[in-house]
Amino acid sequence: MRVLVVEDHAKLALAVAAVLRREGMAVDIAFDGEDALAKAAVSRYDVIVLDRDLPGRHGDDVCRALVAEGASSKLLMLTASATIEDRVEGLGLGADDYLPKPFNIAELVARVRALARRSGQAVPPVLVHGDLRLDPARRLATRDGRQLDLSPKELGVLELLLAAQGTVVSAEELLERVWDEAANPFTNTVKVTVSRLRAKLGDPPVITTVAQAGYRI
Repeated sequence: MRVLVVEDHAKLALAVAAVLRREGMAVDIAFDGEDALAKAAVSRYDVIVLDRDLPGRHGDDVCRALVAEGASSKLLMLTASATIEDRVEGLGLGADDYLPKPFNIAELVARVRALARRSGQAVPPVLVHGDLRLDPARRLATRDGRQLDLSPKELGVLELLLAAQGTVVSAEELLERVWDEAANPFTNTVKVTVSRLRAKLGDPPVITTVAQAGYRI
């Protein structure tokens, strides 16, 4: 899952990003509206966490622009105002959810996950393939009832492959969806992570390499 956090208060933006990354998400940060639109133009985000009260280009304008451009990202709007009128107005602009500040970080994580499930093909909250189970919200993977000790990136790769429901996922898509914009596009990190994940999943193997295409479960 890839998320863009748009927040001009650097301390808050970094804190939110750190929590989401601990939850296994790939997170980019924009500190103003123009940068947010530039990032959204080149990367596909499942969820954009957008501060409404941005200086310069207001969050409302950013929201309108994203909606007008047909962005597939779900929008979670944040604001210091908690009035019903402001919530209605924010949702009317095209936001998918609205969270007033100050907010509980656990609630923010839950709302981001809920929106991500709506951002593309509908998938169940617990992903299952044979004796392999993954609960993304709890960051818990098991095989044959045995809990697997997976890193955040391994969990992210497993989630994407399970959610694909048997279709092939390219290495490029895994890099884009599980890692953030700092990832080197020429790195072999996807190959290494998949190799480690295979070893931890054990036998019989469940991840298949499709030559010149990618991976699938």
